[in-house]
Amino acid sequence: MKNKAILLSTLLTFTLSAPSAFAADAKPVGITPDMMSVSVTHNGAKTEIVRNQDNGNTVIDAFAKTSRPCPPFCIQPMTLAEGVETLGELELIDYVKKMEAGDKNIMLIDSRTPDWVAKGTIPGAVNISWTELTPAKGATTEGITKVMTEDFNVGLASGADEIAIDEAIANGTVSEVFDYGNAKTLVLFCNGMWCGQSPASIRTLLKFGYPAENIKWYRDGMQAWEILGFSTVKP
Repeated sequence: MKNKAILLSTLLTFTLSAPSAFAADAKPVGITPDMMSVSVTHNGAKTEIVRNQDNGNTVIDAFAKTSRPCPPFCIQPMTLAEGVETLGELELIDYVKKMEAGDKNIMLIDSRTPDWVAKGTIPGAVNISWTELTPAKGATTEGITKVMTEDFNVGLASGADEIAIDEAIANGTVSEVFDYGNAKTLVLFCNGMWCGQSPASIRTLLKFGYPAENIKWYRDGMQAWEILGFSTVKP
């Protein structure tokens, strides 16, 4: 009985002291050995891309599922289309750093629908949902033209009025009405390797004639971003 009492006392002492012991052993969580954070402007305000410093942190419920039904949540290929570069986290951050340094020719795009974006997005990203480029999902010629010209810096070919653009979209000849000479480099992402929203945007842009070399794809998206404990911002 005495031995049991001593054992119980020892276990209680360890249990009560364990949290502070673990806290004392907590290690810093960097992005790389030489980079702890990246400063970025989001919606006009400065914020930081950092990783969660809690060594015991776990992924949020929105990205905890392992077996979403396929279709529609099917695994995406590593290479989406010829000429479209697939990025990892560090490559995406490199583009964010270039944006922050003043490169206006790069745009980080969250291709998800607003309900998903409301859960949190990557700092520096602009939400242009895949539905805004897809006529079958309600996108209008006026809306598509506005995104292409005002957001993506795509020019209009001579004589390309709304009627001509409308016909080109219907006939699949959009490349004839848009001038991509000064088009931005687009870095697109969505929910991750099981998400079809950014792939839909990319395929639509390629169909429109957008240069493949000007399109970058963060395939693992918010799933990997959350798993790695990166900071997010909400609208």
